[in-house]
Amino acid sequence: MRFDVVTLFPEMFAALADYGITRRARELGLWELAAWNPRDFTSDRHRTVDDRPFGGGPGMVLMAEPLAAAVEAARAAQRAKGLAGRVVVLSASGTPLSDARVRDWAQQGGATVLVCGRYEGIDQRFLDECVDEEVSIGDFVLSGGEIAAMAVIDAVVRHLPGALKIESAQDESFSTGLLDTPQYTRPESWRGKAVPAALLSGHHAQILRWRREQALARTARERPDLIDTARADGRLDERDEKFLRELAQGAGSIKPPAVTNPSSAAARTTANAA
Repeated sequence: MRFDVVTLFPEMFAALADYGITRRARELGLWELAAWNPRDFTSDRHRTVDDRPFGGGPGMVLMAEPLAAAVEAARAAQRAKGLAGRVVVLSASGTPLSDARVRDWAQQGGATVLVCGRYEGIDQRFLDECVDEEVSIGDFVLSGGEIAAMAVIDAVVRHLPGALKIESAQDESFSTGLLDTPQYTRPESWRGKAVPAALLSGHHAQILRWRREQALARTARERPDLIDTARADGRLDERDEKFLRELAQGAGSIKPPAVTNPSSAAARTTANAA
């Protein structure tokens, strides 16, 4: 997979190329990254890429021609490798990025040109002529599209086969339509707070049910819209629905399932809701 990024600040993308999971995946040859600076496609001595908006107003607007030339160069480089893909602008007014879209992006592979805006905006004629899609990572405004582009690349790359352990990607938030379950590690007790007994029980089915209920509770509390979607998609079974009904009726704090024959370690802990 290949990403070509059109940006005034190509150095920012070292955070992806040189660190973490994305660095390892790049070294394994799972993805490629190339950056294209619009200033390299200007003809004046000041390397001008922006100008004042027609009609007045604050800020500066990125000019169409340097961006278009950079995109054309990026697409030519993709074609030279037998690749072709869409041109995507990172924009607060774009289509919200979802986990489903990220997974589909990774599955499709190929190449993508990501255009990072700056300043007040981008000349609309460039968007109309050269861009296939606008994508947003949330209802807020950033100083530029670079951070959004890095978020897109990171999210997509981690779903490429071989980038992560299979279990890691499958168990993440949104993979089941719900938020992720709370996680714990050593020590068993930290500042008076114990690891929930169910997780120390060694009983696989009970652990799975505890995690499921914790995910349901967290999602109902933080993102009830995802519960509605999961219900519409048929992702909730009768046990899930029963738990949610009890939760809605104020059945008290959320507790893990009872542990049969708990280990001595589990017996020493108290069950905490996350």
